[in-house]
Amino acid sequence: MVKGQSNVDKRLTKIFCGIYIKEILKGNRLGTLFTKDGWLKIMTNFEKETSKAYSQRQLKNRWNALKKE
Repeated sequence: MVKGQSNVDKRLTKIFCGIYIKEILKGNRLGTLFTKDGWLKIMTNFEKETSKAYSQRQLKNRWNALKKE
């Protein structure tokens, strides 16, 4: 990891996980998969909170990487 990058990654991870949990509690996940609306809300809220536009694929890749850590 690049020096100074860990704080940014921790902040983004915390934001993402908070949004992710909120969507689970709202019932936007069926079994182990989010509904299409659930993913849309995750992406939209993440973009709002981070002021960065990420594609659905990038968010999924980020989540998959986090699960492996």
